[in-house]
Amino acid sequence: MIDEHYINPRLAAIYDLNCGWSEDRDFYLRLARPEPQRILDLGCGTGLLADAYAARGHLVTGLDPAPAMLEVARHKRFGSEIEWVLARAEDYRSGARYDLIVSTGHAFQVLLDDAAVDRTFAMVARNLARDGRFVFESRNPAVDWSARWDYAVQEVDAAGAHHTETRIFLGREGEFVRFEQRFAFADETLVSTSTLRFMDRATIEARLAAAGLRVEAVLGDWQGAPFDGSQDEMIFLVRAA
Repeated sequence: MIDEHYINPRLAAIYDLNCGWSEDRDFYLRLARPEPQRILDLGCGTGLLADAYAARGHLVTGLDPAPAMLEVARHKRFGSEIEWVLARAEDYRSGARYDLIVSTGHAFQVLLDDAAVDRTFAMVARNLARDGRFVFESRNPAVDWSARWDYAVQEVDAAGAHHTETRIFLGREGEFVRFEQRFAFADETLVSTSTLRFMDRATIEARLAAAGLRVEAVLGDWQGAPFDGSQDEMIFLVRAA
């Protein structure tokens, strides 16, 4: 089941207000070489990164399971030059080989069971070019995320209307964290409840290896520092084995 804030057209239209361009996207944009490459963006959402790749002349496929997000993505500046695919990463079938496969915005953490993780990694292994790279991130499960995930912010959309976004931590059970997002508009309040999986580094690396993928490095921040176990992020740089 896809969360409400991805599938509701009204929420998809304002998604970039609170999840716009950021330092993680700068990091992912730098991964692409100057010459044109074939790039697959898994969980591309509203297409911010895919659009930036296309602006630099890369051949981009943006994949997402939410029609509302892809509808926003198609209207990006270079949206007409990008191949948009409605599908889950674990279900994607293609004969193409990609020089760079990315999964950003912690999209990896919506894979809630081992089968979805294994099928996604198997898909990457099939579609990664021989000298290609797969890069994605997952939040460090050792961090106390409950202390950070209660907040409220007021946003202004393109039409000048105000709405308030509130996130509430609901609880954690093992690897799984649940939280709720409320979007309060003048005429309605929309609620989206989400579950994310927080796998540890060793488990992720073991499943990558089982899929025939090799971890080249694990970084702990967007400036490129090695992961030392304490940082918020685990950024996996992966090659074919």
